[in-house]
Amino acid sequence: MYIITAVDDGGGMLFNHRRQSRDRIMNEKILSITKGHLLWMNKYSYALFEPLAADGDIWVDDDFLSQAGKGDYCFVEDNHVQSYMDKIEGIFLFRWNRRYPGDFFIDLDFKDPVWKLAYTEEFEGSSHDKITMEVYKKET
Repeated sequence: MYIITAVDDGGGMLFNHRRQSRDRIMNEKILSITKGHLLWMNKYSYALFEPLAADGDIWVDDDFLSQAGKGDYCFVEDNHVQSYMDKIEGIFLFRWNRRYPGDFFIDLDFKDPVWKLAYTEEFEGSSHDKITMEVYKKET
């Protein structure tokens, strides 16, 4: 499975049980990347995508990380993923390029040699002047 998530400059994902930020253009990009594949997420995250999603594009389950299979995509905002390392094939990491208050952080270390940066792209979002997408592949 491929993990998709957004972080601030400190790796923060949430503050006080709420997402740090959101961006419509980033969400459209995610739907474009995952088109033709299963995109899993929980109910909390689905609220971001519901206005953009066509029928069948997104599968919603609170236990989505366990449900997802090889080649599936998982949008993660409020879950740790380290315990799923054996299933993770790659990561799509969207960076806000800002530091927000945070109390829930991504639990992966991208300096670990298991992760190889394969692609980087910067784009202008609807709420951020610059969002950076980094695509990491897992070295086996």
